[in-house]
Amino acid sequence: MPNRKKLTYKAILIFWLPLALTWLLMSAEGPFLASIIARMPEPKFNLAAYGVAFSFALIVEAPVIMLLSASTALVKDYFSFQKLRNFTYFLNGIITLFMVVLLIPSIFEFIAIDLIALPESVEKITYWAFVALLPWPAAIGYRRFYQGILIRNNLTRFVTFGTVVRLFTMLATTILLFFFINLDGAVIASIALSVGVMVEAIVSKYFSRNVLAKIMAANNTDSKEKLTYKGIFQFYYPLAITSILSLGIHPIVTFFIGQSRMSIESLAVLPVINSLIFVFRAVGLSFHEAFIALLGENGENYKPLRNFGIIAGLFTTLLVFGITTTPLAYIWFHNISGLSVELTELSILPAIIISIFPAFTFLISVQRAVLVYARKTSPLTSATIIEVVIVLIILFIGIKYFDLVGVMAAAIAYIVGRLVANFYLTFPYNKAVSKFDN
Repeated sequence: MPNRKKLTYKAILIFWLPLALTWLLMSAEGPFLASIIARMPEPKFNLAAYGVAFSFALIVEAPVIMLLSASTALVKDYFSFQKLRNFTYFLNGIITLFMVVLLIPSIFEFIAIDLIALPESVEKITYWAFVALLPWPAAIGYRRFYQGILIRNNLTRFVTFGTVVRLFTMLATTILLFFFINLDGAVIASIALSVGVMVEAIVSKYFSRNVLAKIMAANNTDSKEKLTYKGIFQFYYPLAITSILSLGIHPIVTFFIGQSRMSIESLAVLPVINSLIFVFRAVGLSFHEAFIALLGENGENYKPLRNFGIIAGLFTTLLVFGITTTPLAYIWFHNISGLSVELTELSILPAIIISIFPAFTFLISVQRAVLVYARKTSPLTSATIIEVVIVLIILFIGIKYFDLVGVMAAAIAYIVGRLVANFYLTFPYNKAVSKFDN
């Protein structure tokens, strides 16, 4: 691993850049698919349906998100590879079964109509979009497991190659369905997502073959630190809960927006706003695994990594404000994303409010990386619980007592919730950092 010598900013950039590019490429999916949906029949209903279906899929996917961090941190030999691979298969089976249960029509209708209060026309589109996303969560878990192995072995460029394959597959699938099959826009987008990530999962395993061959050949059975399923569970469950709570907030926000003023309009524009902000948050999220991989044996590379993260976070945040506070915002939402003038005007103010999010993303990526590296994952769960509670409180007050438009209430809630979570993590983070060899 590239952490034996003094770590320079150039070395950090070279290692991190393929990961950042990977996340940036993934972040292009949302705006691209939203622009396709916006140009098809009934764009408002289909954008809303896609946003709801994707929110449901995110909460199902949540338990496997941290497999990337787990394989980066834990796969040290063939024995640990086998253990974590089996754990990955088990976890993928559980989440797929859970998604099948959600697809039982009576259960889905209860959630979509009785709880979220979707109109029947939107609920039907949402259901079939969710059906199309059935393979998506397990494929995400599979490819993140193998991507973690690539990252640990300094093969980040192959992670990027896999994402490029995924995007081309998604693009080709979207074009074929758009021109040759008569489906709702939300369903086309969901099928394209599923096909793309399944191909990426296969490619990620293929790119890992040489590393796995070396691990098998070494077959270090004398390793002093034997990884057990109990050890994996103790390490992983706080990360999984953190991810579940973090991503589970999206369907909860969807529920509150469904009860708000201008609910359908808010549901239509929120995924478009989130897609734009995610482009800039993505580079911060990608820094998490790079930070873990480069910290060194005793955390000796902490300071250059921290400083690099501060610089990158400030630069990224300035970029997003440069879009949302200038005429570029109208160009993005109306001309590129295809929103109507009415929906574009609704989007701009909440987009400005949430533009600070990339800075908070870099901060929490650094905090989480340090705690994962130190194997102190419990505070991450507590921080996420606090964040979710704050978001819910602000949504409830904003919608029920101040009668805010749903998307405005969501933007304010997201920012305040993350700010409080960042503040909470400073205490365990500082304690972990104090033990590093700086």
